Amino acid sequence: MCFFQEHRSDKYQDQGKDAAASGSTGSFMPRRGKPAGKLKIIPLGGLGEIGKNLTVIEYENDMIIIDCGLGFPDEDMPGVDLVIPDFTYLMNNREKIRGVLLTHGHEDHIGGVPYLLDLMNVPVYGTKLTLGIIRNKLEEHKPSFRPDFRVVSAGDTVKLGVFTAEFIRVNHSIADACCIAVQTPLGTVIHTGDFKLDVSPIEGEMMNVVRLGELGNQGVLLLLCESTNAERPGHTPSERKVGASLENIFTANQNKRIVIATFSSNVHRVQQILDISAKHKRKVAITGRSMINIVNAAIELGYMKVPDGLIVDLAEIRRFKPEELTLITTGTQGEPMSALYRMAFSDHSQVTLGPSDLVILSASAIPGNEKLVGRIINELSRRNIAVMNDASEVHVSGHACQEELKLMQALTKPKYFMPIHGESRHLAANRDLAKFMGMKDEDIFISEIGKVLEIDRKGARFNGTVPAGNTLIDGSGVGDVGNIVLRDRKHLSEDGIIVVVATVDTGEGYMLSGPDIVSRGFVYVRESEELMDEARQVAYGVLADCFENHIRDRMEIKNRLKDELTRFLFSKTKRKPMILPILMDV
Repeated sequence: MCFFQEHRSDKYQDQGKDAAASGSTGSFMPRRGKPAGKLKIIPLGGLGEIGKNLTVIEYENDMIIIDCGLGFPDEDMPGVDLVIPDFTYLMNNREKIRGVLLTHGHEDHIGGVPYLLDLMNVPVYGTKLTLGIIRNKLEEHKPSFRPDFRVVSAGDTVKLGVFTAEFIRVNHSIADACCIAVQTPLGTVIHTGDFKLDVSPIEGEMMNVVRLGELGNQGVLLLLCESTNAERPGHTPSERKVGASLENIFTANQNKRIVIATFSSNVHRVQQILDISAKHKRKVAITGRSMINIVNAAIELGYMKVPDGLIVDLAEIRRFKPEELTLITTGTQGEPMSALYRMAFSDHSQVTLGPSDLVILSASAIPGNEKLVGRIINELSRRNIAVMNDASEVHVSGHACQEELKLMQALTKPKYFMPIHGESRHLAANRDLAKFMGMKDEDIFISEIGKVLEIDRKGARFNGTVPAGNTLIDGSGVGDVGNIVLRDRKHLSEDGIIVVVATVDTGEGYMLSGPDIVSRGFVYVRESEELMDEARQVAYGVLADCFENHIRDRMEIKNRLKDELTRFLFSKTKRKPMILPILMDV
């Protein structure tokens, strides 16, 4: 099912025709006069964290959203699958929203879009590959309406209420990435998205530094600049470096089956793997749902060129010798459900790894995922499977290092600067780069999610907050797992649970049966029968005392059971399991 509504805008087309058809404009000059309104910049994700990037730009009765991503749960979120931004502020102002603008197709920038569309039908602007990836995601979500997807290309402009947004080509680890320059009544705001400067990209052109320089000469009010690699000196290497390294690896391992794990969205890297495999007369099989989806979308949309017969179905790989195959898979971050994880732990239904394989991790671990990645490497090494995970050889980042970040500032010459996309240390490092480039402390704003940066003709300042935080996705449930549920899950995981069951007649005030004690995750009952008997006597005493003193309120009885059993068990074990009283009344 196709969800595209073709909506192309180009600043070089006839302006009258464009204005009627799509509301785009060829003019990108600053507005004259001194408007009295306030421009608000509100990050709802992506600050102080990696992922779930979402920034709101608001002026009076108009609002646009730049990116709408997801993040992954940390160790304090047991059982949670995904994390998306809190959409409360967007829901409360849905009549103001003029559109969602997407910088590129990575999950941390687009993964929240299906969940936002579940709540509201707003226009979504993005390049062809970006919207193609979302289209595949919506095959699972299946919204009740036809999404208003509007395809743009680098160089296009779109009119959104009082805003005019221009998509500007940048280089990144996925094709079709753009930064966005937003003309507002108070001046130009540039949102870099994720970028790097690659002067020899695999496909397409290098970042449009000329256009960024033009905007800088016209005057940029605010630069929102990514910070992921702000601690790293120098320049980010070209993606072509990975191709040269892979060529050497293929040449040196002609007798092995090569299994390469990489980010599914890195279309250029997958293309290089395909090209090198074809050169070495290897067939290629692809595994991992996200990898299959994105490769199919890239081929369908013309972003990937595959020779006939090169890709074979995973079910056919037994027909080929190990040296005749390359496997491309997901799982670079050690995700327990990923294809590589299942291969490493012999749980994959179609691929069995052995000493004749070489596994290449063509990615670096996202902060926080180091242990998960290490678990896979250790298991593969234990099974005598060769692993290559030197990121300096088989991976280059898609994010700007310090020299490129300084170049972005030099080109745009912003009046105000806000670091975005990164943990606190990354934001601070980007701030230091801005100071090195000559900006004053009072013109640099390190924000937090939900914090409002307000700009008017008098200057810029922080002014208040809006509702913000995490919405947790657990299976098909969205937002039904909150702090209390997480607290209980953590409590259960650490100390286990004691269930107290008794049948009572609260009206007459006596017990019919019980109490019985059930333990899960606390102690092994067969080896702790004496402790369980004592706990049962404590529970019996509490119930008898309540009835003797004419206490009939079920909640009060349950609270007394919890308190007394907690004190008793802690005195015996120094642990505090969750106590769950169940009173069956007759």
